[in-house]
Amino acid sequence: MANLKEIRGRITSISSTMQITSAMKMVSAAKLKKATDAIVMLRPYSEKLQQIIENVSATTDLEGVSTYTEVREARRVLYIVVTSNKGLAGAFNSAVIKQMNTALKTTAEEVEILTVGKKVFDAVRRSKTVYDNQSALFDRMSFEAVGGFMENVMRDYREGRIDKVFVVYNKFINAATQEVHTEQVLPIAMAEQTTEANTEYIFEPNAKEILDVLMPKSIKTQVYKAILDSIASEHGARMTAMHKATDNAQALKNDLVIYYNKARQAAITNEILEIVSGAEALKGS
Repeated sequence: MANLKEIRGRITSISSTMQITSAMKMVSAAKLKKATDAIVMLRPYSEKLQQIIENVSATTDLEGVSTYTEVREARRVLYIVVTSNKGLAGAFNSAVIKQMNTALKTTAEEVEILTVGKKVFDAVRRSKTVYDNQSALFDRMSFEAVGGFMENVMRDYREGRIDKVFVVYNKFINAATQEVHTEQVLPIAMAEQTTEANTEYIFEPNAKEILDVLMPKSIKTQVYKAILDSIASEHGARMTAMHKATDNAQALKNDLVIYYNKARQAAITNEILEIVSGAEALKGS
């Protein structure tokens, strides 16, 4: 049986770990509220913007109206993969990287990766072609910052250097649940034209000029939303992971306390036996 000093040391160490994991849980819980508010406010705008584009495309002959809707032979594909810069969030990062690797195995085209987050950058920098690394984005997170690197992506798409763009990220469901999603960003998937449209639009100045403004904004918004989803998912995953870690540490501490009490009781019993044996020996002498 381990000596009492060693067991006390382990109990102290586990108590310190519990304090750290509990603090990390509270920090993530505080950040989660802000991140959740951001994604909840953005989703209706993003969905409405996409709905407007789909409605316009369904009621108007837009053939050749925009390069962003042009479907062409895919020779080079870009994956925008979003993880976090930090770990200790359970399977949050590994699930995205696994999804990315699965997609790459089934993709016959030449692939490049735009990394958002140090975890995915560390996973691909030696074995895959990195188009760009935006791991520092989280330090200056804003729609303008996302729009900055997406301008380069859209320019390369217009000029034919990229034929398809996907984004892989964790979609926030709730604090305990995140789902890995892969969404096509370019070309924009347009609704089929229909003659039974419910809404008839009058365009001023014209449909092409309106969509030239809306489509780039929709593309940037889709990627921005994916990153906000990932940020909220990260805090939810870390809060859950730290909660489980704290509970596990508490259970281990309780077991050690019981083990310590048994060891101390055994040590006291041995000392009593030694004293009694010594007293009996003195009597016999």
